[in-house]
Amino acid sequence: MLDGLSLTVASLLKRFWQAISVTWLLTLLETVLMTLIPLFIGFAIDGLLEDRHEDFITLMAVMAALLILGVSRRIYDTRVFGTIRVELGKTLTHRSSALTTSVVNARIGMGRELVDFLEHQAPELMTSIVQLMISVLVLYTFHPTLALTALAAVLIMLLLYSLFHRYFYRLNSAYNHQEEKQVDVLETRKPEQISHHLRRLRKLEVNLSDTESLVYGLIFLLLLSFVSFNLWFAAKHVEVTVGSIFSVISYSWSFVESALILPVTLQGWSRLSEIMSRINSDINTEQSLK
Repeated sequence: MLDGLSLTVASLLKRFWQAISVTWLLTLLETVLMTLIPLFIGFAIDGLLEDRHEDFITLMAVMAALLILGVSRRIYDTRVFGTIRVELGKTLTHRSSALTTSVVNARIGMGRELVDFLEHQAPELMTSIVQLMISVLVLYTFHPTLALTALAAVLIMLLLYSLFHRYFYRLNSAYNHQEEKQVDVLETRKPEQISHHLRRLRKLEVNLSDTESLVYGLIFLLLLSFVSFNLWFAAKHVEVTVGSIFSVISYSWSFVESALILPVTLQGWSRLSEIMSRINSDINTEQSLK
């Protein structure tokens, strides 16, 4: 089913675009409803304080629609992406027939990560972008400074990640190369070799985790500073009601939650870039690395 195509995220999208577009459309609809809930809560609070119930009823209707849409999408997702994993695994096995079982086994696992990206990370990224846009627009309606601060935080965050991209790529390359040896090492039944292999994997995992933690810490510090500023600015410079101040804080925090998805997705893309290069590499080149 994937004959003649490179095994990449783009090729999977090209081959299965109809099924994937449906689940992504459902994801976008779900995201829009989820992102609008804090705004409807703010309206409902103001309405109930004034003894009006129309906004509260609207809020309940939006929540019901969100529940139905979310459950339906998850049922559909499991079947679509399960089929893609099967086809990708079959293609990888066929194209890797000249490689050792250890390498083929590792690459089937790596190939599944491409599908995982389409099923989880890509929708999360779309969700993040939609939430960021809506959050910035809503904050702008309260005061332009709140929105400009949000945009500045995103730009600084992306700059921070760009400084670590190449290092993430190198660490993932070393980890994947070690993982391809696992079945061969286990087949030796030699405790020394198995122990060395596992210690090597652990060291690479620790290096990856430490780098991710450092990037996460720097970005989270930046975003917490953004929320603190928006809270102070809204209290001091914006004329607001109880419901609207709730919305300002909710959308500022929604912005933080959405923004944190970006570096996670980018780190995942660094790993996928190495995987796509590896599973599409020339067999002769691969054999020379053994």
